[in-house]
This record gives sequence, C-alpha cells and structure tokens, in this order.
Amino acid sequence: MIAPLVDFAHTSEEDKLVDALKELEAGSFDWMTATSSTVADVLKHHNAVIHPDTKVAIVGEATAVAFTDAGYPITRTPSEENSTYALLDEWSEINTDEVLKVLTLRSDVAVPVLTEGLTQRGHDVTQVLAFRTVGVPASVHIREDIESGRINALLVASAKIAEEVASQFPDIPENTIVACVGVNTLEVAAALGLPDDANDPSHPVYAPKRALIETVESVIDQSDMLD
Repeated sequence: MIAPLVDFAHTSEEDKLVDALKELEAGSFDWMTATSSTVADVLKHHNAVIHPDTKVAIVGEATAVAFTDAGYPITRTPSEENSTYALLDEWSEINTDEVLKVLTLRSDVAVPVLTEGLTQRGHDVTQVLAFRTVGVPASVHIREDIESGRINALLVASAKIAEEVASQFPDIPENTIVACVGVNTLEVAAALGLPDDANDPSHPVYAPKRALIETVESVIDQSDMLD
C-alpha cells in the first residue's frame, strides 16, 4: 500500500532563490548542484536559465531524467555509486587550488553533504533552500490498518518520513516491522522511539526486514535525502 506522507511546497527563501537564479543566468557561478528532481521543477517554475559557462553536477537517476526533460545540461554525475559522497569523491575539479563559486539548491530537510564538503575544500558556496518538504496526513484507512496490525510492515525511506510516521501513527503494534532506508533515517527513527528491535540479527523478523530494505534500495532514488 502506498501512503504518501510528504509533499513539496514553495521555499521559505523565495527572495534569496530569485536572486541566486538571476546570478545563475548571469554566469556568476562556476557550478551548480542538484540532488533532487524537484530542483528541475523549481527551475522551470521560475523560467530559470543556466548560463552556458556554468557547469551542472547532479546526483540521482530521477534528477538526471528531470534535468534532461527540462532541457538543462548535466556536466557531472557519479559514475559508480549514485550518491553525494560518490560525487564528492569523483569531482576532480573541486580538488585543485582553484576556488570555485558554487550554487547548491536543496530541500529544507536534506542533509547538506555537498554544501559542507565543498565548503571544507575552500570553495565559495551559496546554499539556497529551493523547496520545502512538508507532511501530508495519511488516510483514515491507512491509520486504522496500521493500528490494527493489518499493515504489519512500514517502509521509512527518509528522516522526514520517520517524523511523520512517529507523529501520525503513535500506536504502532510491537510486532510491526519498521524498516528504515539509510543511516540518517534509522538514527532519526530511533530518536523518535519507533520500534527498532528488528535490527538485531537474532530477532525473528530481522531477515524479512533486511530483505524488504534491500529490495526497495535497489529501485528507489535516495539522492533527495541529501543535498
């Protein structure tokens, strides 16, 4: 059963975003980055133009498709693991003595991996929250099925979703599997008190939980959890 618990909304930094997009069109940035397909939607909404001299680094298959469909160029994307960490490792231009001016566009809930990685390497980074990730109430039927145990496994694919699960489903049965994708998601879920016994390999539901996570990880695009 698919129960969307998050959606996207306009940024709280609209003025800053508009100013940054004007600079982007003027060629003020050497690079811009995006790790979410929603960034392409934001650019299209603002009729943004990427200057021909500005290179674009992106992460995620969905991000690549969205940028291509919108007609925006892609200069660099990870060739091995499709993650922000892999991009930082493979991004040869950021490991020279040249100080680059980079625009990073991200969600308000994304972990700023690229922003921090670039800043630590001495680059001039303009970070802008391009959009917000907001909670969406689950249907009454979903809530009832979770509380009754009819839905006996929950897949939590991001830290924001973990927050919504804890808030919207306070009475999760003890034997319900809560499978978290990603270390950050797991840490947030644990801090929120979501059931976590199934992380013990000796626990009887450990195997199906791992199978669930591995199956989903093989097909979903996790890039928008980071910046």
